[in-house]
Amino acid sequence: MTTRVMFFCLGNICRSPLAEALFRYHVEARGLGDRFEIASSGTSGYHVGEPPDPGSVKVAKERLGLDISGQRAQRLVGAHVQAYDWLVAMDGANLRDARRLEGGERQKLVLLRDYEPSEAQRGGDVPDPWGGGPEHFEQVFEMVERCTAGLLDALMADRT
Repeated sequence: MTTRVMFFCLGNICRSPLAEALFRYHVEARGLGDRFEIASSGTSGYHVGEPPDPGSVKVAKERLGLDISGQRAQRLVGAHVQAYDWLVAMDGANLRDARRLEGGERQKLVLLRDYEPSEAQRGGDVPDPWGGGPEHFEQVFEMVERCTAGLLDALMADRT
């Protein structure tokens, strides 16, 4: 059985492309590639068809050798909400926007930081690094990396 997971933020050029790539990285590292379909999107249509922000491309390449430059932004629509098993928001504002879409009342709309290893950090937003310097992308990378690993742990625990 394939579990379909979609990560989303506002424009699908900074945070959610990193989340898609890092979750895929963790999935592949555990030999679980055939069990997941992974994608990302944005609640706005500002950047549809565009590649990820250069800051996200750079940090993914430098930190883990991941090439995310081939990803293209798409807009989150009601069909995604209905088709994907898990929709993972980078922040509360985008989570609220997704809940307004058809099928958006579903229980499997969650915040990525709900999967923080430290309970004290759970439930917060992944800050948008857009327009910030390299240190903003580094901070987001670290946050997304640990939370995507936590999400995978939780999803695998649900399967047993």
